[in-house]
Formats: sequence, C-alpha cells, structure tokens
Amino acid sequence: MKVYAVGGSVRDQLLGLEVRDQDYVVVGSTPEEMLSLGFKPVGRDFPVFLHPETGEEYALARTERKSGRGYRGFVVHAAPDVSLEQDLERRDLTINAIARDENGNIIDPFSGADDLRHGILRHVGPAFVEDPVRVLRTARFAARFGFELAGQTLELMQQMVANGEVDHLVAERVWQELSKGLMDSKPSRMFGVLRQCDALKRILPELDALFGVPQPEEHHPEIDTGAHVMMVVDYAAKQDYSLAVRFAALTHDLGKAATPRSEWPTHRGHEQKGAELVRSLCARLRVPGRYCDVARLTAKYHGDVNRAQELRPTTIFKLLKSTDAFRKPERFDEILLAAECDFRGRPGYEKRAFPQRQLLSALNRAVRKVDAGAIASGVSDPACIRELVGEARLQAIKQALAASSPQD
Repeated sequence: MKVYAVGGSVRDQLLGLEVRDQDYVVVGSTPEEMLSLGFKPVGRDFPVFLHPETGEEYALARTERKSGRGYRGFVVHAAPDVSLEQDLERRDLTINAIARDENGNIIDPFSGADDLRHGILRHVGPAFVEDPVRVLRTARFAARFGFELAGQTLELMQQMVANGEVDHLVAERVWQELSKGLMDSKPSRMFGVLRQCDALKRILPELDALFGVPQPEEHHPEIDTGAHVMMVVDYAAKQDYSLAVRFAALTHDLGKAATPRSEWPTHRGHEQKGAELVRSLCARLRVPGRYCDVARLTAKYHGDVNRAQELRPTTIFKLLKSTDAFRKPERFDEILLAAECDFRGRPGYEKRAFPQRQLLSALNRAVRKVDAGAIASGVSDPACIRELVGEARLQAIKQALAASSPQD
C-alpha cells in the first residue's frame, strides 16, 4: 500500500499557490483494508474514503472505461493491481496528472510540470474526449491561470462539441463549473475558450448570441455587446464581488440579442426580454434561486438604476417596491453593484463617478425607516394600510431627495 498526493494540490504547490484541499491516491490496497484502518467510505461511484483524523479524501487507484454518453457513462475498475501511472492516465490535463510521494518526490509521467512552466493546457491522452465535463474544466482552468490551450486539445474539444458529447452534460454540473469559473480572476477567459471550441452556443446560447450584436457608440465605445459583457464580468471579478453579482453581470444584457435587427443598435425594451431569458436559463441549468433572483432583477432594472438621478420619486418608489428592496436590502445592494459593473464595463469608464448606487441605497435606507406597524395601528382595512404605508414611503423618498439636493 502506497499513498500519493495528486491533482490540484500538487499542481498548486508547483505554481507556488496556496494549497487548500489535499487529495490522495492509494495504490495496492482494497476497500476492506481501508475500512480496517479506520477510513470512512464516501464514494458512491468508486471507492473514496475519508481519513479518520484529518478528514482528507483518499481514493483507491482506478481506471475507467467508457460505457455511455455523458460524464456518468463510465465503468470504474479499482483494484490493488492498478498502478499510479494508470490512475494518472485517466485524468483530464497534464497539469492535473502529477503526483507526489510521501518523501516529496514528484512523479510526472505526462510532463505536466513542463506545461505548468510554459502555461499550456494539454490533454493527457485520447480518453479526454470521453467526458464532456472536461470541456468546462479546461475552460475554467484558462480563467484561473491564464494558460493557453494546446492546439490538439482545442481540436479534441471541438470534436466533442461536433459529435454531440457536450449536449449530454448534466445541468447541475454545468452550473457547478460555470460558478467556479465566474469566481476566478478573469472569467472572460473561460467564455473565450468555450467560444473557441464552439461549446458556448450549446451550453449558454443566450450569451453566445450577444457576440456581434452592436450597441450605440455614444454609450458603448466597445460597441459589441458580447465584448461589453465580458468587460462587465471581469470588472466584477476584479472587485472581488460575490457570485450573485458576477452571475448578474454575466446575464444583465441577454435581452439585446432578442431585439429585432431593425431596432439595432438601440435595443429599446431589452430589459424585460432579458429578465425572461435569465429566468429560462436559470431553469434549464437549475441555478439556485438566490443567484437567479439577483440576475433576473438586474436584467430587468439595471437601466433604471443607471438613470436613477433622472427618475421621479414615484418611479424610484416603484423600483424599490418591485425589487423588494424594503425587505431584502442586501439583495438590492447586489443588484446595485451589478448595475454599476454594467456602467464600468466599458473602455474609459472604470474610474468614472457612479453616484446612482449611493443615491438609491440612501433612499432605500430612508424608506426602511418608515414604521409600517405604527401606521397600521388602529386601521383595520388592509387596502387602506397598504395605501397609507405606500404614501409614507413615497414621502420619505421625496424628503430624502430634497435633503440631498444642492441648496441655492
């Protein structure tokens, strides 16, 4: 029985990065032996165990044989006679097929360390094409490290798209990989790779459709809507914003591809169309409700946020009410951040003033000070209570706007 550290922990150590999770491969053992040593089984599809003291994962060395479509279509063979190299050979990229033994020696049968030094994402072997998740993972590693794809690896990814393998991705796994890529330092690289291999139009057709859609040059120096969205999501990443804000930044302009060509580049009414597209995208990928809500509301109202200083008090009240800002101020703040990313995701706009966010936050704070309970006291008609509370909130907005206006 021999134990090796493998995968991301070895890769990140060689890159000089912080190692967060340690994974191990065990060669020459059996499930029965692991159990006798106190390890706890957790693997459903193949033998994986948790260390009795550290809780780290230890997997028995295994090989895989393709048996059907998708990333679940594999027959797994885990046995004492499976070697370390056989286990590494089933992995996706050379940079993830490096091991380290208990004495610190590096085992690198596929020259992954060389690819790390040269910044290259290269597949380990022809079995790469058997798992469609590898298309997403490769794109995600491009976002994390800024590495370039080897030519043959790109060709294999294009082949996986052309033969329909990518179409068998499970929705939850797509969201899992996309959300990880969005949290990397430059998410646009991930979507760039997905476009390179033609996978974006299969996985996120709503996003792919934005490339080549023009915008008004006076507001968008970058003109192309797809290029703008990439700048917006990269700005959100640069500010280290939450996943909810980054996903909203990614999807805020989906409606622009849905506007008729005859209306380009104005895109009137794209906000409502975009909100519906976000809703259907989230349903298809089973995006958790919290992220879907922020993205949908951002798509629908980011135009109003950008025009906040021009809006009438009644329109501001409707905006706060429609986004449920009174009850969910933290979510409203994320919507405002995503809208600000939309503003700043253009050449020359990154450091411009954006007082709209501070204005709307202040107005929401003023509205939330209205004591609805006190207003409802002694009033029995629910409709009357709603009207009175609404009037009080609108008055709070007017007073706050008057207080913030420059005095003569």
